Amino acid sequence: MLAYYNERDFITETLRCAIAQTGTSFQLILVDNRSDDDTISLAREILGAHPEIVVRHVHETRPGHAYAVKAGFDLVETRYVAFWDADTLYPADYLATAERLLKSGRHVLAQAIDVYRPPYSPAGRVRRWRMTATRMLLSRQGHTGFFGVCARSDALRAAGGAMNEAWPYVLEDHELLHRLFKQGRGTGSPALWCMPAPRRTDNAHVRWTLFERLMYHFTPFALKDWFFYRFLATRFARRRMVQENLRQRDW
Repeated sequence: MLAYYNERDFITETLRCAIAQTGTSFQLILVDNRSDDDTISLAREILGAHPEIVVRHVHETRPGHAYAVKAGFDLVETRYVAFWDADTLYPADYLATAERLLKSGRHVLAQAIDVYRPPYSPAGRVRRWRMTATRMLLSRQGHTGFFGVCARSDALRAAGGAMNEAWPYVLEDHELLHRLFKQGRGTGSPALWCMPAPRRTDNAHVRWTLFERLMYHFTPFALKDWFFYRFLATRFARRRMVQENLRQRDW
């Protein structure tokens, strides 16, 4: 599933990644979140040349990534769901790798590793193995954004769905992962990676502080509800760290 807002400059390569997927069958749900550029027509043009791919186009008029993700997930009928971002690249075996991981050990979610260098370069290999070790050490925490979340659809529905109305803030991906971890175990692999656009390095208006990140890592899972819905929500509300900030494209 791919939700987007004004992504004309990036979505072409991401859609080519979807077209190139091998090793499994899939449906592609595209959710337009009130774009005012020609992303919609561009996506239709690219995918129109590939009738073998089952595509559903959805329009969500409420501005905000969470609303768009909810609208898309409400249409999911498959056993598994992968959330993609329109400015992120995925290898051709991404969905097949995620499916294999989710089938093993009845895991409820798989987290992809975000790499910002070629994945098989020395820096890319170090990143993938370092994040694999981090995920194993902090096994009930989020280590990726929405762009790298793959989940069992039934587990996500049991967790309350793709959107939590009580969480209007940024980091909705980590909040979603927290809810998913209540349903079961997570997994991952150095082979499950994706490459977000470099623009994400400039994201001060949607980023939590070092202190908040440390609190997240050191708060036991049993107290994570307190961390999100009392501690972090209070701080985010004070700073107006709401999801609408994600529509500001200086990142």
